[in-house]
Amino acid sequence: MQKQRSLLALIVVLVIAAITVIATIPVPLGLDLRGGSQLTIQVKTTEEIKEITERELEAVKKVVEGRINGLGVSEPVIQTVGNDKILVQLPGVNDPEQAERVLGGTAQLEFRTQKADTDTQLLAFRVSETELKNKQEELRKSQDQAAIDENQAELKKNQQAIAELFASTNPPLTGKYLKDAQGEPTQGNNWNVAIRFDPKGGELFADLTKKLAGTGRAIGIFLDNELISSPTVGPEFAATGITGGAAVITGRFQAEEANNLGVQLRGGALPVPVEIAERRTVGATLGKDSIKSSIYAGIGGLVLVLIFMVVYYRLPGLIADFSLVIYSLFTWATFALLGVTLTLPGIAGFILSIGMAVDANVLIFERTREELRAGKSLYRSVESGFYRAFSSILDSNVTTWIACAALFWLGSGLVKGFALTLALGVAVSMFTAITCSRTLMFLAVSIPSLRKTELYCPNLTAANKAEVAR
Repeated sequence: MQKQRSLLALIVVLVIAAITVIATIPVPLGLDLRGGSQLTIQVKTTEEIKEITERELEAVKKVVEGRINGLGVSEPVIQTVGNDKILVQLPGVNDPEQAERVLGGTAQLEFRTQKADTDTQLLAFRVSETELKNKQEELRKSQDQAAIDENQAELKKNQQAIAELFASTNPPLTGKYLKDAQGEPTQGNNWNVAIRFDPKGGELFADLTKKLAGTGRAIGIFLDNELISSPTVGPEFAATGITGGAAVITGRFQAEEANNLGVQLRGGALPVPVEIAERRTVGATLGKDSIKSSIYAGIGGLVLVLIFMVVYYRLPGLIADFSLVIYSLFTWATFALLGVTLTLPGIAGFILSIGMAVDANVLIFERTREELRAGKSLYRSVESGFYRAFSSILDSNVTTWIACAALFWLGSGLVKGFALTLALGVAVSMFTAITCSRTLMFLAVSIPSLRKTELYCPNLTAANKAEVAR
């Protein structure tokens, strides 16, 4: 009994926590619910790059992410499709032509020299840039578009000011001379970024580093006119510069930081053009109608299930209804905590998982009735009901998870949203069925006025009632 009370207290605490999460953290809406633009970007081959591999596609995707950040869009979705396409969803953006102008074209990577006597200014602007980017992340979570636009304008102004502190070389050292860039581990936990130029680029890089070696001025590495790195050159290279066409950017990088910088550099070096293969706009009105219809469907289905459970299963059905409400709170709070972007198929997955949650309770209650009909006591029947139903519930959920994994792995876009919400819902439903329903059932059995067998199995024969009573 003490164990059941402890579990009940835990459930109450979790319910309060879930309500708090739901009230404070909004679940982001996908393109089909919020409205916006969807662009499919086709990555084209060239004479230099005759085939688009996963490595090139990932590099282009990184460039696209940087450009979308420049648009100030909250909750964008960027993912690769096939071997040569990138799908971009921009919720809240109803002017796809603007996005098309920004996302189209080849990335521009350039190595520039820092102007003399600009160290203090550069430091101040970099600090300001970091603060503005951190603020931008916070604003995107709040989805305050006006504040996001204002912050983005300040960020662009700041980045332009940084760009003015650097000058291009003559001739410019651009990404077309860069052959490769990738993170590489060093001793300990630090990582470096190794870069390699072609022969012409190696000569230009040697001249650049010779001028800057030992001066304290930095090499400005700009991607689409945004400073992504500013390494300095040691005085030991003052005589000849860094020769051989290869160099290493050090800076105590973490693995993720080094790999991200390598991907950005490769993306800026790729001479692959991109074009908009498909453009689609979803109106906000359609999104609101979809949300309204989904809410009506979800509430209607939930109410019908709640009524059926009480009518058919009596007291256990009422307990299942409480568990179902708790399940809904836990699942929605999980979506909010994990930042799940909710789409129309995602809502369908959530509603379907409600049915899965009810299915677990049905299995438990039917097993309990079988035990009562076999003449076992009420407590033993409930206990056996949960024990015997567990394997069936587990098998059912595992097969559903396998299907969800296949959909998530092989599907894309909206299909992944359906798979994710269904998988999370099934996981939470198993917890509520085994924990919440079990705790409430044993709590009910411990109350004398609720030990009447007709509350659990109304069609029990008189002989079986006598056996149960003993």
